[in-house]
Amino acid sequence: MMDKNYFISQLKELSQNLGMGLSEEILEKVIAFSRFRVFSKGEIIAREGDPVSVAGIVLSGVVRSYYVDKDGNDITQWFSAEGNWCADSGMLGFDEMKANWEAIEDATVMIFDVKQMKELIMSDERLKNLWIEVLESGMRYKVYRENGFLIENATERYLSFRKRYPGLSDRVPLRYIATYLGITPESLSRIRSAMKEKTTE
Repeated sequence: MMDKNYFISQLKELSQNLGMGLSEEILEKVIAFSRFRVFSKGEIIAREGDPVSVAGIVLSGVVRSYYVDKDGNDITQWFSAEGNWCADSGMLGFDEMKANWEAIEDATVMIFDVKQMKELIMSDERLKNLWIEVLESGMRYKVYRENGFLIENATERYLSFRKRYPGLSDRVPLRYIATYLGITPESLSRIRSAMKEKTTE
């Protein structure tokens, strides 16, 4: 059975891998107002319109955020793998969840209280600086993604996806990557085939 010490060691390893270097004391405080849940592949973690009193960090596996447009199409917005936020609308100041979140692999998620996490962040200078970095990174992502749809072709958007999410192209179903890129799965298959041909020439 997984216990507190296991989660502290897992979070410590994640923080080191991400260059955050959070102390064990901080991690223990986070764990005190968090719970841990394993979501099966295909299971919904949060739905658009849900309350935003909690958010999550992916400890293992891959999850995605998506919305359903007016024509009923499922559109992927974001992928989160180990060490990334998920179901985080409350952390960004929204009153309700702004997207659906689904596990696309079996995923262990640390679910924490948003209010307590924000209070902890504001009480520690290092955490405040890290939070500013997270917010800036999110803004850069938004700019890059919008620019990608304006000035990049489909192949360039796929290359940008691979750069942003290294290793996920082999873990995520093609249909989800395709909707993230704004193309059909057939177009994505052609792009991937063309790229393989070039590397073998």
